[in-house]
Amino acid sequence: MHQIERAIFDLRRGIPVVIDQTLVYPAESMDRDLAEHLTNAQAALVMSKHRLKALNHPTEAQAVALPILNAQVTCLDFQAIHEAASAPEVDLATLFGSPRPATASEVAALALMARALLLPAAVTAPIDAALAPVIEEALAQGRLLKVTTDAAQRCADLAKGMVQRISEAKVPLANASESRFILFREADGLREHVAVVIGEAAQWPEAVPVRLHSSCLTGDLFGSLRCDCGEQLQNAIEAIDKLGGGVLLYLSQEGRGIGLANKLRAYELQDQGMDTVDADQTLGFGEDERRYHVAVDMLGALSIQSIHLLTNNPVKLAALEAGGIQVMSRGSLFGRVTKENRRYLDAKARRSGHWLDEVLDSHQ
Repeated sequence: MHQIERAIFDLRRGIPVVIDQTLVYPAESMDRDLAEHLTNAQAALVMSKHRLKALNHPTEAQAVALPILNAQVTCLDFQAIHEAASAPEVDLATLFGSPRPATASEVAALALMARALLLPAAVTAPIDAALAPVIEEALAQGRLLKVTTDAAQRCADLAKGMVQRISEAKVPLANASESRFILFREADGLREHVAVVIGEAAQWPEAVPVRLHSSCLTGDLFGSLRCDCGEQLQNAIEAIDKLGGGVLLYLSQEGRGIGLANKLRAYELQDQGMDTVDADQTLGFGEDERRYHVAVDMLGALSIQSIHLLTNNPVKLAALEAGGIQVMSRGSLFGRVTKENRRYLDAKARRSGHWLDEVLDSHQ
């Protein structure tokens, strides 16, 4: 795990890493200064199947590698690579050769990018005989880091069962005066999550009221009108308090798990007419990148096994049940429907199956 953690931080800084015998660069931050080792004519841009589908090149492969034509450093068009990784419309044929299924190491590279909250796109180059001495020297000097394909592929699952309870304090809230915040940290140190414990556990209902709330900086903190997240957060706290207490898990999963930088990129695409699902997929992400094993671990740490789940999202319910949490009942939780968030809510209901008919039908 230690090597994977270092690899993630290197990629976030724009530094390439080595996965087995493949040199990997984050496509979003690649520039001429960082490409000093890229002299290999077999270099390729690796993108997810979601990105290829958004560009009208559907594939059955998990990821696809597009050979970069004239992939010498002196010829590489970095701006074109950036656009190919995220622009809504790209003519792939002008810069890239025929696509091929990505190798295991290339698929693993995208897993690392996603864990690092970067665009799921990488420039890769196999380390051939000419490049090997340069790479070996960089590895020996610590300028480059090497990880295995298997470890990189498993990076998203490394924190399962290893969430740590770090600190806690009483934090009275406007809608729940008897509240306590407990901070949990994932094993790789990248993400921290908060359990907002409302009321006294001894007085909770047998089916503990629980809400899983993914962080939304724009909505929760700044009151963005693009979503209903801030209102859902406050309504959830008030509802749990009125139900006799329980827990709100505030999960560090901005933008359905793609991170704030990519969420803002997706907003730009939405402003061009895309819905929230299409915007995420245009950037190379799946419909929802969130994983809920950390919520299962946090509930386990709080000795909670049977719950009354406050959610409109069927995926959350299924994920908790799959993790061994007994969902005894479910309650809906709505914010206001406004002209600014209506398209977003419609897409959640139509594309992601969220249970929103009740509130949407009443605001026709």
